[in-house]
Amino acid sequence: MQRLQVLKGAFCGLDAIQQQVLIGSAVAAGGILMHLLFKRRQVKSIPLGEGWWGAGHKPLSEDEQIYPFEVQTSDEEIEDLHERIDRTRYTESLEDGCFHYGFNSTYLKKVVSYWRQKFDWKKQVAVLNKYPHFKTKIEGLDVHYVHVRPPRRDHQKVVPLMLVHGWPGSFYEFYKILPLLTENQGGLAFEVICPSIPGYGFSDAPRKQGFDSLAAARVFLTLMERLGFSQFYLQGGDWGSLITTNMSQMKPTCVKGLHLNMIQSKMGLSGMFSLVIGSYLPFLVGFSREDVRRLFPFFEKNVWSILRETGYFHIQATKPDTAGCGVNDSPVGLAAYILEKFSTWTDQSNRDLADGGLERKFSLDDVLTNVMIYWTTGSVVSSMRFYKENLKTNLNNRVDAKVGITVPTGLAAFPGELMHCPKSWAQHKYRNIYSYTFMPRGGHFAAFEEPQLLANDIVQFVKKVEKF
Repeated sequence: MQRLQVLKGAFCGLDAIQQQVLIGSAVAAGGILMHLLFKRRQVKSIPLGEGWWGAGHKPLSEDEQIYPFEVQTSDEEIEDLHERIDRTRYTESLEDGCFHYGFNSTYLKKVVSYWRQKFDWKKQVAVLNKYPHFKTKIEGLDVHYVHVRPPRRDHQKVVPLMLVHGWPGSFYEFYKILPLLTENQGGLAFEVICPSIPGYGFSDAPRKQGFDSLAAARVFLTLMERLGFSQFYLQGGDWGSLITTNMSQMKPTCVKGLHLNMIQSKMGLSGMFSLVIGSYLPFLVGFSREDVRRLFPFFEKNVWSILRETGYFHIQATKPDTAGCGVNDSPVGLAAYILEKFSTWTDQSNRDLADGGLERKFSLDDVLTNVMIYWTTGSVVSSMRFYKENLKTNLNNRVDAKVGITVPTGLAAFPGELMHCPKSWAQHKYRNIYSYTFMPRGGHFAAFEEPQLLANDIVQFVKKVEKF
């Protein structure tokens, strides 16, 4: 009160002109502040853009029909696979090398023996066809997707949800979570759409340069519109995380909620400051005890470990066609290249094991089915090109890096993910976080590894948004 009296006395001591200048300045400052607050609350979006990725010139019109699709195989396809497997030339593994040098060739022989002698591709094709598949042409590409509707039940709200995979995964990653999402969850169920990113699996590969996450986001938005959905939820990990984030930036009014199991956000100066004092005074920078446990020592857990695991990244972001030539021609080379990721990205301590811990979380049938999707479609090179297209320029200079995400967001932080992103960092990019969950177990391939945990987190997030 005394301070107010002092300020009042000082104001009254000014002459009339000084008082008017002070009042004008205060009004102007208030106006600027209100403008900044209004701008921050405005829903910002990024341009949709346009593209044509088919061969040749864009036609005047494009077939927009949706066609049923069925995965098929043949005796000739299987015989060719077996002949190539039989001609494999192996390299002897180093003593006690485990998975530190990549996929251990001693264990690889065991996996390939199972693949050659016991794996039943025709049976797995029937498993793939358990759910309805479709294709539709968008921007010159046949886009493949799986579409699963829940059974009709009384007193049930059905919401559409798109699940987007990454590399080296596929739509098949979601086969264990699909029945969990389409069952009744306390009055809520999902109608699920799982597309294949163009260049992956049964979606056409782009024939022109430049197909990046922004192009994939636009294609998938067109797909949802073509299916008749004006509002929907999105979920993604790996590249799927970036694609669904871009979808949320392009059409925020259509995306009711965004759920991610791989979280990426720029740290900025505040992030750098939090690294300096975060392990000592975590509460000052918004870190929890679990954040500290997962982040520190920072260089060991988030710098050196990433350098050890990203050799593939640099190759695929620069010369994907060179490396891809070999793995596209050799099924065993392809299996080693892909399955090594399913070992180490599930749990980095698997590098210390002779079998890479691969069968601790996955069956050989499941991981070989994912490999076969790449092999039979010949899509590994085009999938690798997605890195090149997204990293031709600095991601931080792209338009999507400059626009925050305002849609309701749910984040699931799995302990085995390649990098940990605390909620305090994520908030710089995702401005409307409804839930942030420290998951008790699981790694990079969340839906494949821990379908029940991921399904539970998606359901609780959507119920918060829907106000169940």
